[in-house]
Amino acid sequence: MRALLQRVSEAEVSVGSEIVGRIGPGLLILLGIGRGDDERAARWLAEKCAGLRLFDDAEGHLELSLIDTGGRALVVSQFTLYGDPRKGRRPSWGAAADPETAERLLAVFVRILTGLGVDVAEGRFGARMQVRLVNDGPVTLMVESP
Repeated sequence: MRALLQRVSEAEVSVGSEIVGRIGPGLLILLGIGRGDDERAARWLAEKCAGLRLFDDAEGHLELSLIDTGGRALVVSQFTLYGDPRKGRRPSWGAAADPETAERLLAVFVRILTGLGVDVAEGRFGARMQVRLVNDGPVTLMVESP
């Protein structure tokens, strides 16, 4: 399981003209689910995302987590994080989980993140989405479950 984390001052995701998720300060989490991922990977990654110190303390050092700041998370499913562009010009998507597994593990990830005290907004699984964000810092980090 992979997550591209972007610290944002605001972010939103739309499907067509409808805004389906919006947050103020927090993390935009683009979540990729791969073949072989399971609930243990979802738990590990949710706990990591909630606890990573990516937010400034009073001295301007990255010492505070999403939980510490009360920030929100916008979680957007992103199977393209498992694209493999090494051969040819068309990426291979073979490492991405099948849609049924991915949708189930996305729900598990969100449930765990919420259980950790993070207020979560979401995109819409399987939809063509437009994501708007103001990256704060910029702070962007790729995290992958063991």
